[in-house]
Amino acid sequence: MELPEHLEPTDAWRDVRAELRRAVGESTWEIWLDPLEVKSLQGKVLSVTAPPSTLSWVAQRFGRLLDACAQAVLGPDARVTLDHQGDAPSRRRGGGVAQEREHGDDTLNPRFSFEQFIIGDSNRLAHGAALAVAERPGEAYNPLFLHAPPGLGKTHLLHAIGNYVRAFGAGTAVRYATVEAFTNQFIDALSSRSLNHFKRAYRDADVLLIDDVQFLASKAKTEEEFFHTFNTLQQTGRQLVVTCDRLPRQLINLEERLRERFEAGLVVDVGPPDRGTRVAILRKRAALDHIHLEDEAVLGLIADRVTTNVRALEGALIRVVASHSLTGRRIDIDLASQVLDEMYPTTGSRAVSIEDIQRVVAAHYGLTVPELISSMRTARIAWPRQVAIHLSRELTHASLPAIGAAFGGRNHATVLHACKRVSERVHSDQQLGDELADVTAAVHEEKEGDRTC
Repeated sequence: MELPEHLEPTDAWRDVRAELRRAVGESTWEIWLDPLEVKSLQGKVLSVTAPPSTLSWVAQRFGRLLDACAQAVLGPDARVTLDHQGDAPSRRRGGGVAQEREHGDDTLNPRFSFEQFIIGDSNRLAHGAALAVAERPGEAYNPLFLHAPPGLGKTHLLHAIGNYVRAFGAGTAVRYATVEAFTNQFIDALSSRSLNHFKRAYRDADVLLIDDVQFLASKAKTEEEFFHTFNTLQQTGRQLVVTCDRLPRQLINLEERLRERFEAGLVVDVGPPDRGTRVAILRKRAALDHIHLEDEAVLGLIADRVTTNVRALEGALIRVVASHSLTGRRIDIDLASQVLDEMYPTTGSRAVSIEDIQRVVAAHYGLTVPELISSMRTARIAWPRQVAIHLSRELTHASLPAIGAAFGGRNHATVLHACKRVSERVHSDQQLGDELADVTAAVHEEKEGDRTC
């Protein structure tokens, strides 16, 4: 595509804005994209500025869309760069700690709130603990340690705490940072001899939120500084909340004194959502983005294919919506199936049954199906039974009472307990996680074998 000579940035941006507005809902446009302003156009690189409070979220959520709309107007090689509005330099250019706002509130994602967090059995305790901390910083649980594999919502809860305190904390100072940012700012402070400013920025915060604390491991000087920051906050009654992808005792490359301090607070697991919670998450996302579904069963189909990661779950929905935007097809089961088959292919069309699961699990652990569903509680049988119940809930559409009935007439509370127990154990024991993955794969292989016979 040949660009007109001397194309003005404002003209190019006007056309890109029109493309953007057509691609998103009106509410999304007004909140996130309408405030963007054009800065310059150099060749096919369009420089745009965003308010500091939304820059990170716009870059993460709409970066690819911005490039796509620019390419529709300026040609296939066009791209969009984002920067802060005003005089503040962009954090993506490596600005030192002295260039940041004193309390770091601008890094909080305003969309990550308690209202937007979908509560299920796997995250109810974590949500309750996070809300208690937000309502009474420094009093409820200090420190609060949230652990989970990536993509299950621990960062959402961390931002929700910060947003809640900022909204209702009457001037309470909040600071959020990833361990990577903490480390980079610490190194900058050492090299620029601004260590006192760095210490004030973190130790004067009333609520300090640190993401991905596992990355402190093997960073001796940063770990030492974090340890002293931790002590200062605790001694002055300030709140610390950290997230991690494993339990404190599993941070074997972290100093014991720091692990002990993490364990002295409240350690809470965020588990993978069950099917009902996954559907609720998708329904909330569809409502927020004003996505019109021709068939609500689309949400159930996505929830059945993506079972362990909330981020991937929402990504699958976005992929379906993007296909709808590009092709003009309705968002129905046919479109969703086509998109999901590319992302999460299935091995067969027959649904997994509880009987399939019982048969595979019993064989895997050297049991008979009657033993598996019996009333015996020996360790040899109890764990395989819990695995089978967990998989029945994850891989079938059966209700809790139906699952309980299939396992010797157990009630729904027993089913929930078994699911929770499996989630807890596989998150704290990698070997058990691999074992569960093997059994799950065996169930799918069994289904495929039955289909081809």
